[in-house]
Amino acid sequence: MRQSTSHDVRPRPDADGPLDAGVRDLGRLDDAQRAARAAATGGCPVLTFDGARTPYIDYQSVDVLHSLQQPRSGAPAELTFYVLGQVKELLFKLMYEDLRRVRDDLDADAVGAAVWSLRRLRKVADLLVNTWDVLGTLSPSEFNSFRDHLGDASGLQSYMYRMLEFVLGNKRPSLTTPHTGVPHVSEQVRRALEERSVYDAAVALLARRGAAIDPATLRHDPARPRPDCPTVEQAWRDVYRELGPADEVFQLAEALMDVAEAMSRWRALHLLVVERTIGNKPGTGGSSGAAWLRRVNEHRFFGELWAARSVL
Repeated sequence: MRQSTSHDVRPRPDADGPLDAGVRDLGRLDDAQRAARAAATGGCPVLTFDGARTPYIDYQSVDVLHSLQQPRSGAPAELTFYVLGQVKELLFKLMYEDLRRVRDDLDADAVGAAVWSLRRLRKVADLLVNTWDVLGTLSPSEFNSFRDHLGDASGLQSYMYRMLEFVLGNKRPSLTTPHTGVPHVSEQVRRALEERSVYDAAVALLARRGAAIDPATLRHDPARPRPDCPTVEQAWRDVYRELGPADEVFQLAEALMDVAEAMSRWRALHLLVVERTIGNKPGTGGSSGAAWLRRVNEHRFFGELWAARSVL
């Protein structure tokens, strides 16, 4: 990753006006320096900068970002599909990194911090779900005008989405296969598969708080799918029956459900948009398309949390 250049923000002794180079340089600034700059400009934004870049371009790599859209057809609608695909990838990354932090917080018994992060994650997941509202506006003829240019490309091959599913606990080792020929990607995917999920951390927390969790569940290989466990379901039942909304573990249960529900909504809307756009045609990546997505929709993240609701 390219690093931003640090600038000296101290005013130069040879400055000939209020907008000297020291004020114009927007490197690292503290509150006092920002206040001095605002006073020097009369409260107006700085509009001139030294060099060939602006500080915002430098910080956000905006020029690089805008160079990454490379549609392959001349169809006007392809840019919508292309940009929304990249937006989704960025949101996958944000969710993945935040969920890893939630997992670490749970391991450290910092339940309040984990719940706080999960509240924000739900909002990020909602934004992810809303991308389908835009993609759903593509008519069949608009999508077909560039669909052939996708070749074998499919969202199934998104390694960041696969890592997101892994950190949520949906471990399907076979789905690492598409990435084996891309070394720097395959290593990330393999690591995500082998690391414990955020749900593993939540179940371990329940055990530390006194829940009688089956030891085999606590020892399971994190790289393999874990069947739903009756003792975990019972532990969540007890959380809802014995604790109240003010309790942090109760809040954790609901925050996890918020994320699980949002991910199920993501899948459901994906299916609907596919059915609306291409009907029952096969997918570009070799799947049966809507029929395959319909089977995927049956899965629920954090299965015991869902099951516990049936007996409360």
